Amino acid sequence: MPVSEREAGQSPAGDPVRPGTGWAALRPFALRLHFYAGVFVAPFLLVAAVTGLLYVFTPQLEDAVYDHELHVPATRGELPLAEQVDQARMTVPDGRVTAVRPAPTPTDTTQVIFDRAGLEPSFHHTVFVNPHNGELRGSLETYGSGQALPLRTWFDQLHRNLHLGDPGRIYTELAASWLWVIVLGGLVLWLGRRRRERRLRRTLLPEGGGPGRKRLLSWHGAVGLWSALGLLFLSATGLTWSLFAGVNIGDLRAELDWTTPSVATDVAQLDGPDVGIDAVRATTAAAGLSDPVEIRPSAGPGDAYVVQQIQRHWPEKQDSMAVDPATGRITDTLRFEDYSLGAKLARWGIDAHMGFLFGWVNQLALLLLAGGLICLIVWGYRMWWRRRPPGGRLGRPPPRGAWRRVPARVLAPLLVAAAVIGWFLPVFGVSLLLFVLVDLALGARAARAGAAGAR
Repeated sequence: MPVSEREAGQSPAGDPVRPGTGWAALRPFALRLHFYAGVFVAPFLLVAAVTGLLYVFTPQLEDAVYDHELHVPATRGELPLAEQVDQARMTVPDGRVTAVRPAPTPTDTTQVIFDRAGLEPSFHHTVFVNPHNGELRGSLETYGSGQALPLRTWFDQLHRNLHLGDPGRIYTELAASWLWVIVLGGLVLWLGRRRRERRLRRTLLPEGGGPGRKRLLSWHGAVGLWSALGLLFLSATGLTWSLFAGVNIGDLRAELDWTTPSVATDVAQLDGPDVGIDAVRATTAAAGLSDPVEIRPSAGPGDAYVVQQIQRHWPEKQDSMAVDPATGRITDTLRFEDYSLGAKLARWGIDAHMGFLFGWVNQLALLLLAGGLICLIVWGYRMWWRRRPPGGRLGRPPPRGAWRRVPARVLAPLLVAAAVIGWFLPVFGVSLLLFVLVDLALGARAARAGAAGAR
């Protein structure tokens, strides 16, 4: 929607006007910020949305592609877990067992997870064992605490850093850092516009009719309104994994005691044989720790076994227990219900962002969000294109000088807030500064061109 010179903070003669009051003063400023953020950050958001969309259904693809490694025919009987681990050890003589995931159902394999030389950080070597007869079903390189197999890992890294390592992570941080700004700015603009019209249906639902910028704006605003909460969630959770802001978020969580707790693993150093992994599994199962679980072996004298639930479809399946390897007694228990609210929200947020929470329902929600974001970006660029002057190659931006209409009592807190947020979210802060410098440079060039034309 074009903004008049007076709305932009200039008189028709180009002289500054007095700052306005209320929404009339803020709207041109919000419009210009929303426009520039959308134009320059949208390509990064588009890449993040497309790669995230590709990742959403990788668990099902993984299940199909690696069916041989993950699944076995259902058969009665099961070998002792220690025997299954020994079978796996024979194929990885240079590896150290760091965890074991017993087969949760008769049609699943047991996963024996190794650390070995040459693996990148967070990568593991996993051997898949038939729990019924000890047959080795294969071995694969897996990634992260979620045991992502190669196909899911490839899409995960594509979404995270475009396979460019840490430098590539800046693109996702830029997208996540600006997404919440674009969404909130769009909400303010859309609700402020519709408030004047006082028609609820036109606020909530897009208008029909023929093609045109007004119809595009209607779809852009209505879909943005319905998507806003989900997009804000994706922005917040995406920042927790970011390269620079993620460190600050981690420090803040630690200060607020929102970090994920863990069971105490220190036990008395008693002489005697290790009770073994089968006894540990039986003890924790009897205490209510249901499958699927991951068992981390004792690292040596004075260190306990740790058994933790790994079911991520249901938010309460995160209990863990520590077991003394000398006595087989449970020495510590941590229930998910005892997590702090911050730790619970972090767990749920991560799982929901990855599409694990509540299974296909979560995946469908992410599919709609990613699809909605892609449509918002396309509609936004089309509206910009339709604003181009006759014979012009690009659409017009909202007029300059909008900040002059913002009262000082409002502008000063905005600048302070921008500085604080820019410090906490460094990629946002640097990119915002670059936007301002580019805008000033363009404004200076336009002023010189205008002065030259007037001579």
